[in-house]
Amino acid sequence: MSNEYRQELARSLTLRENIFITLSTVTPASSVFIIIPSLIVGLAGGSVAAMVIAAFLAIFVGLCYAELSSRWPISGGEYTWAARLLGKPMGFGVLTLSLMAGILIISVIGSGVGTYLSVVWDGFNSPWTTIIVIVITTVVACFTIKANAWVTGIFLGLEVLTVLVLVVLGFSHIQRGFDTFVTPQSLGASGGLEPVTWGVLFSLVSVALFAYGGYGTAVFYSEETKNASKTMARAVMVSLLVTVLVELLPVMAVILGADSLESLMASEAPMNEFLLQRGGETVNMLVSIGIAIAVFNAVIAIQIQNARLVFASARDRSWPVGVDRLLGSINARTKSPIAATVLVGVLAAAAGYLLPFGWLIVATSATVVVIYVAIAFASLRARSASGGRPDHYRMPLWPLPPLIVIAFMAYVLYKILATDPTPLIVAVASILVGVIWYAIFIRPKQGERWTLPEPQADEN
Repeated sequence: MSNEYRQELARSLTLRENIFITLSTVTPASSVFIIIPSLIVGLAGGSVAAMVIAAFLAIFVGLCYAELSSRWPISGGEYTWAARLLGKPMGFGVLTLSLMAGILIISVIGSGVGTYLSVVWDGFNSPWTTIIVIVITTVVACFTIKANAWVTGIFLGLEVLTVLVLVVLGFSHIQRGFDTFVTPQSLGASGGLEPVTWGVLFSLVSVALFAYGGYGTAVFYSEETKNASKTMARAVMVSLLVTVLVELLPVMAVILGADSLESLMASEAPMNEFLLQRGGETVNMLVSIGIAIAVFNAVIAIQIQNARLVFASARDRSWPVGVDRLLGSINARTKSPIAATVLVGVLAAAAGYLLPFGWLIVATSATVVVIYVAIAFASLRARSASGGRPDHYRMPLWPLPPLIVIAFMAYVLYKILATDPTPLIVAVASILVGVIWYAIFIRPKQGERWTLPEPQADEN
């Protein structure tokens, strides 16, 4: 076997096009409307402080991704680093965890399209809308990566416009001072605001960190990005910077411009409550349609990402021979892994139809934390390991960034165990399935499977 992977995918993406798809995976507008409201309900103006703290933590996580993706720019992403730096059994565990979470997250996010389109017609709020969305996005994800970069880029532009509506409405109706951002409060039993401790604020920083998540997916398109070993670090960090700005500014605007923080926090949909207060029903409807488009765009991008993950796993010969041959194949015309893309779409559609939404949330909610821990430990090991691209990016202040990530994630894991350990149990079980599969199926044939070649040359 060659010491390098063969170049089978089309290396046609520029840095900008990689960032388009990566930001679409993050889908910052969806985070603003779906994830961040839980921060506002729990902290009021203190949600901004939580997001700023999370942004600094995200920088440390991003530095780990930047160095590893620059040194090993391989489409499989995190599992390829874990396998090389933490051992192949752990690498396979990260692979099965990533596969499980990636497919279920498509189902979770896909359900959001119907929720936001229901402002136009209640009938859209149906499991069948999720199925239709996944079918359509599966077809789109089979296009060439260049075409998908521009499709997602156009949708991303519309997504940013919806967020700008919040920014303009908020900063043009300022009702309170900037000190609100460092005054965490909750809604008391009497309906008034009551102060909460900074300990409560820190316990919710993980929610903000989750809202920023996705910037590291730039590596999944590395084998299709020109000069990947030199551009991956920039793709990760620029995507993170844009994500923080696009999510933080509208939250600041909403907190400053809301007519009443009490009514905002009492609402089941704080962002829509703000739009109704400041823009009226028409603006709320148009922005809701924009969020539905953002969610649709995210499903496309996440399917592309997970198709590359499946393709990479098959190329590493993770499955029975016939399965590897099919899922590791590349379409001659589009240069995309169509079989892997279709499999991801079918499994995501089935999960969305058959599994309760609450279970999907439980099954995926601890995944990011566990993967960040694996990435941080891999970053600690990387400087003493051999292999990878010699001209890779090296993070500043090493080993401080991964150590900070590990310390904070240990705190988050403690909070998960103290409240509801089920998500963590699901994540650990997924890893154990991978470790067992490796021991039974891969290890006896380790001379033929999981040989883990070097990343291919990418100077073009």
